[in-house]
Amino acid sequence: MSLFSRPKAWLCLTLLVGALTSSAAMAQSDELGSLREAREAAQARDQERLQSFLEDQDGLEAALEEARAAHESAEEEQAALEAQQAEQSEQAQALAQRQEEQGEALTSLLADLARHSEEIRNELGGDSWLTLEADALPPRLNDVDVLERSQIEAVVDSLATLTVNTGRAERLELPVADASGDIASHSVVRLGDFAAFTESALLRKGQDEESSLAEVPRTPTAISDLLAAYHQGESREFAIDPTQGSVLEALAQQPTLWERFQQGGYVGYVVVVLGGIGLLVALAQYIYLLTVSARVRRQRQNLDQPSKDNPLGRVLERFKEMDKHQTPEALEARLDEAVLAELPKIERGQPIVKLLAAIAPLLGLLGTVTGMIVTFQAITVFGTGDPQLMAGGISQALVTTVLGLVTAVPLLFAQTALSSRSRFITQVIEGEASATLADHLEAQSTLSGQTVN
Repeated sequence: MSLFSRPKAWLCLTLLVGALTSSAAMAQSDELGSLREAREAAQARDQERLQSFLEDQDGLEAALEEARAAHESAEEEQAALEAQQAEQSEQAQALAQRQEEQGEALTSLLADLARHSEEIRNELGGDSWLTLEADALPPRLNDVDVLERSQIEAVVDSLATLTVNTGRAERLELPVADASGDIASHSVVRLGDFAAFTESALLRKGQDEESSLAEVPRTPTAISDLLAAYHQGESREFAIDPTQGSVLEALAQQPTLWERFQQGGYVGYVVVVLGGIGLLVALAQYIYLLTVSARVRRQRQNLDQPSKDNPLGRVLERFKEMDKHQTPEALEARLDEAVLAELPKIERGQPIVKLLAAIAPLLGLLGTVTGMIVTFQAITVFGTGDPQLMAGGISQALVTTVLGLVTAVPLLFAQTALSSRSRFITQVIEGEASATLADHLEAQSTLSGQTVN
């Protein structure tokens, strides 16, 4: 840049700075003007409000009366607080004086009573049967500053009452919740701190706030009988659980026969249904065989007059209708045919009973396999940390095996009884038929010999 051009640059820069300075001054003057206008507007509004208040004398008097009432109320409250403070100060001085009078001995006694009372309440408050009545526990003395005679008497009386009740059997009328949750008043017998029971069930501390007692679910039958006899005064025997309910709880959790049956699942249902069908078939057939045996027995006493209501009579009737001029072999074959025609009715039902007796253990084995599958699936998902998760599958496996064996054994006995009874009837029919044929052949041979002579 040349020397001639530098004055022009300085001139331009000077003009630019001057322009900026003038614009800033103008903006500042505008802001000052707007602030002045706002202040003047606020003063005008205040003047208007003050003028309106001065013109409204009634409103001013009402506001003044309200302020005076609030002031009087505050003064009264202050006076009451001061009086209360003075009364509390007097009580504090009286307490301090009484504490000084009772000395260290009574102070330590109060501390001991408070500690022992709290320990007894904590020990007996939740599970003890001695606390069924109201105010059975000693009073709390934690918040007591000065020991009173009445407080000492209350603690001593409550401790004496608890001690006496530990060796007493009492009958009380108390609300009891049954298994369905209904609450009703029952006659409750309390045996010290050991147990409490109604006429039919043992009791436990209820979880419902409206009832302090609840029946133990599924009280064992033997214990229920003892409870009823003891409650009615017919017996002095009673079952005591030295574990404070653990043994009774374990006995109550034992499943019933129906619950064990339900643990078998669908396989167990199938096994029992098939076993029931087999037993019904066996029973019906055995009754039929007994009836046939009685009729065959009557028929054997009168062979000359065969009856068609029994298989022996039908075989003899068939033999009478045969052509007696046939060869002995032909007669024997016809007689065997008549005997074989009676066997299906006599042996009816035995194949299905035998089949079901063979299938029942196999179905039990099937339930065992499915139960173990369920068990291993539970182990795969949840691991072996909780045995209860595997109990369902193991129960199914064992129960179905038991059901299969229990079903097969009676069916085998039934099949054996049917087989022996039918075999006996068949032997009787075959024997009488053979004897009849032999008599006929002997008579025919004798008659032929007489004819020859």
